[in-house]
Amino acid sequence: MSVAVDTVEIVITPWSVEQVLALAPDASSAAAGRKLSAPAPWSQTGVLGPAGGTGEALWGLCQGSGKTPYQTVVDLTGPAYKCSCPSRKFPCKHALGLLLLWAGGAVPEASAPAAFGEAWLSARAEKATHPVPPARPGAPPADPAAAARRVEQRAARTSAGVEELSRWLRDQARTGLAGADHAGYQRTDPVAARLVDAQAGALATAVRRLARVAVSGPDWSARLLEEHAMLHLLTAAHARLDTLPAPLAATVRSRVGYPVRTEDVLAEPAVRDRWSVLDLRDHVEDRLVTRRAHLVGERTGRTAVVLSFAPPGRPLDASLVPATSIEADLHFHPGAHPLRAVVGARHGDPGPLGVVAAETVGAAHARWAGALAADPWLGELPVVLADVALAAPVGHAPTTRTAPERDGWSLVDTAGHAAPLAGSEGVWTVLAVTGGLPCTVAGDWTPDGLRLSAAVTGEGLVRL
Repeated sequence: MSVAVDTVEIVITPWSVEQVLALAPDASSAAAGRKLSAPAPWSQTGVLGPAGGTGEALWGLCQGSGKTPYQTVVDLTGPAYKCSCPSRKFPCKHALGLLLLWAGGAVPEASAPAAFGEAWLSARAEKATHPVPPARPGAPPADPAAAARRVEQRAARTSAGVEELSRWLRDQARTGLAGADHAGYQRTDPVAARLVDAQAGALATAVRRLARVAVSGPDWSARLLEEHAMLHLLTAAHARLDTLPAPLAATVRSRVGYPVRTEDVLAEPAVRDRWSVLDLRDHVEDRLVTRRAHLVGERTGRTAVVLSFAPPGRPLDASLVPATSIEADLHFHPGAHPLRAVVGARHGDPGPLGVVAAETVGAAHARWAGALAADPWLGELPVVLADVALAAPVGHAPTTRTAPERDGWSLVDTAGHAAPLAGSEGVWTVLAVTGGLPCTVAGDWTPDGLRLSAAVTGEGLVRL
């Protein structure tokens, strides 16, 4: 049985273990799911569709500590999950274990769902055949006057919050930053809380970061002064928002925390390409999990960042899997240097990693300079560097097992241009998989140097 929506058949390609684990709401759920990935606790398992190929639904009974086994069902076209266990995590460990069992080829094909999952799957299939029409990108709201009032009220609240931050920054400059390393979050939390009330969430996060900078090392005072200066520049730019060029004004709004509707982003011009997924990272801050995917276009060479958000314990978008590629349209958020994108129409199923477009270290240097000129508040720029090899610090023997020095390792391309690394994470892995020979690496260019995330070798993608 296939579910068709608007004559487009929904098919799901075989999932990898990595793709399944990307669904886990936290590390403990992933570990628990791995423990349930063996056939022993499972019975009455089945997959609707070819067990070793595509599939539409997955189900099974998992024997726990109680007498009655847990009934677990997965709609692979979502994905969506249903389990009779009391867990409040989605997906639960039983759904993860069943998915891992299927990814390992240990779930047999069936022609119809098991009785305990048929009603739920049928209801979802019925809903899919009669979807609610999505709002047309850029379509006006039902009550334009009320929407305009809400926008005006929010802008007033945000402007008041930004002005209050500007006064606080001037006070810090007048009284000095001595002692900020001891004050910690007591100095910044009240200001950040008021910015949250003013609906300037991005600014609130930046202010909270000041407390971490103040205890980050011996050079904390210089870094803290830089952070204060960049915040002051942002508040000054916000005060002139109406006079700024449109791309720069959009950048300032995003750095402050003004919302942008997904449908408005989808109304931006599409960039179609074969997009390679090079990295996927989750970050937890302020009771919100952010998933960041690093993509690069095979034909355009353009880099992009796709973000998804969810509270802890809730599933995040798992459709972008590292070491795969997909032909798709990306729509970029407006800004002076657009990086963040939303995935629009997908043209076919994901496939293996293809040709990874890369640039020289010199070109990356120039692009970083141009990006900072356009967006001075940019904290990281995704890059892919071609034919680079690790260069050890002077006097450091890369064959020893001592930790690499923090400041000294770099990547050098065939022209002799060097990109210093921000830290030693991933250094030994790159040396192990390349033997010190040149390869293609992906990472983020930051003010502190390059932060490695993946290496592309003849064997494929290696995440660091």
